Amino acid sequence: MAEKKSGIDQALIRDLANILNETDLTEIEVEQDDLRIRVSRAGTPQYVQAPIAAPAFAAPAAAAAAAAPAAAPSRNPANVVNAPMVGTVYMAPAPGARPFIEVGATVKEGQTLIIIEAMKTMNQIPSPKSGKVTEILVDDGHPVEYGQALVVIE
Repeated sequence: MAEKKSGIDQALIRDLANILNETDLTEIEVEQDDLRIRVSRAGTPQYVQAPIAAPAFAAPAAAAAAAAPAAAPSRNPANVVNAPMVGTVYMAPAPGARPFIEVGATVKEGQTLIIIEAMKTMNQIPSPKSGKVTEILVDDGHPVEYGQALVVIE
């Protein structure tokens, strides 16, 4: 077992920890070949060196589905704008400025909905279609995960 741990890239672990600090995420996980490294603020880093199988992904998906609000399944997936990256959400172009969108607002395709800061880069998230904003599912200044529902446009 000691032989396997000697191959762990400690610089990678430090880089992942720095990403957590920079993005206010609580956990980050990286997989490469048969090595999986997860760094979490909630506990100690976990290092797993084992073959990665499909069942490893089934549990988080099931947990996410169970944690979803009861109203979520009634949403048309075509109307939901998901996060294209991990980062911190900002609802306005600057602190104290008017938000890009509000519930009930009409948006045009390509209009900026929110900004996601990732690795100190501000990424404007455009509307994929024109329509009315019926729900905003994230809060200003909070972290988001890849694929997380952000906004519903009908």
